Amino acid sequence: MAFEWLKGHGTENDFVLLPDHDGSIHGPDLDPRFVASLCDRRRGIGADGVIRVIRSAALGQPSDGEWFMDYYNADGSLSEMCGNGVRVLVRHLIDDGLVSADQPIVIGTRDGDKIITLDAQNLVVDMGTPTVGDISKIAVDGHAWEAQDVRTGNPHAVAFVETLDDAGTLLTEPEYDHTVYPDGVNIEFVVRQAPQHVAMRVHERGSGETRSCGTGACAVGVATALADSASKPVTYRVDVPGGTVHVTWTADDHLLLAGPAQIVARGQMEWLL
Repeated sequence: MAFEWLKGHGTENDFVLLPDHDGSIHGPDLDPRFVASLCDRRRGIGADGVIRVIRSAALGQPSDGEWFMDYYNADGSLSEMCGNGVRVLVRHLIDDGLVSADQPIVIGTRDGDKIITLDAQNLVVDMGTPTVGDISKIAVDGHAWEAQDVRTGNPHAVAFVETLDDAGTLLTEPEYDHTVYPDGVNIEFVVRQAPQHVAMRVHERGSGETRSCGTGACAVGVATALADSASKPVTYRVDVPGGTVHVTWTADDHLLLAGPAQIVARGQMEWLL
């Protein structure tokens, strides 16, 4: 099977993009084995996930946006939303002249429509309204912490730790309460750096530790604001291993995620596996 591909990243959270505008190249759904092979960093292109660039109508998805982010985790499982991935998708659409950066861009996702604007070199995503749940427990190597449940398109468990080294290697998934997260969860480990400034590491369900997580940074912003009893609007700088993003919790209860996105490679390939 021959097809076009692109490689991009947002704060080093990297993705393979597959242009398939009318859905005629890759069929109605991507094969999970194909996705996992593409994402393999030794046998494939290597990425944290795959984004099919497809029109909403071609996928049969209800959306006010022309384009849909058909997103898959590195293991081939579907994901509702990816804050870094949607910026990379929009970067590609702008660079290739498929959308105009002069006005807000609407992208359909499995977590509903997202509105993206260009602000200087950053793309700003309106991630919508977060949902705050209860406190549960997460654990690594026998050490446990309380974790705040925050839903920002994906489920997150946010734990404040003394040092990011407390997360261990993150080569295996931390323990968590499966009754709270029956479909899995992204787990963030957070340390405070300064007022309204934190750093985090994340283990993403279906991908393992990644260099950044957009929905996770938003969840961390919410959890930190709650811990600080901060009044809205409030903005937090969130440092991730791959760079820095900024999360604003607005007065009308929306989350704005601001960060860079870049396309780094593209080509044609024939898949032989």
